[in-house]
Amino acid sequence: MHLLLVEDDEQLGKALHTSLQREGFVVSHASTGTQALQFLQQAAIDGVVLDLGLPDMDGTTVLADIRARNRELPVLVLTARNTVDDKVAALDIGADDYLTKPFDVHELFARLRVIERRLNSARSSTIKLGEVCLDSASHSLVISSTPVDVVRREFMVLQALMENAGRVMSRGQLESKLYEWGEEVQSNAIEVHIHHLRKKLPSGFIQTVRGVGYVVRKV
Repeated sequence: MHLLLVEDDEQLGKALHTSLQREGFVVSHASTGTQALQFLQQAAIDGVVLDLGLPDMDGTTVLADIRARNRELPVLVLTARNTVDDKVAALDIGADDYLTKPFDVHELFARLRVIERRLNSARSSTIKLGEVCLDSASHSLVISSTPVDVVRREFMVLQALMENAGRVMSRGQLESKLYEWGEEVQSNAIEVHIHHLRKKLPSGFIQTVRGVGYVVRKV
């Protein structure tokens, strides 16, 4: 699970970054609301841990922007604001959970595991778009009932595209997916993998959006 941690306190941010990584999460850190919104446009994020007291804008503004762009992205608010009104306001805007500072890091982990389980249960291991069927559990690709061999990195790129069907994925976003899975990424790796995948997939299945990235259209 790739988390975006939005926290302006440098010491707390570093400590949380380290602790979350040790717990098995992939973590990116933004210290301002502007950085957070820019990061969400550039990388594939599975969940957000959001402080409300940011230096450039209120965290509720960031939350509202996230919800305007993505109604499904889980957001856990982590803040010193501890009144009922603050909590209700954040939940009404679209926060999935609300934890006040000071907090026990193990409670944070537990709440994030709840979000992760919810995401995993919502995502079937099988993704089917037209005649293309991808099974993330068995790492297999079937096209028109015929098994097709793909190498590990090709499978990862195709999985990222099919999980985000209808959404243009930039080269940077696809590279970040490979990084998440512990893969080293060369400068032209994505283009090479896309080239090989296109030879195996139906014509036009992966489309290029010039100057932006690649997309698999929903069927």
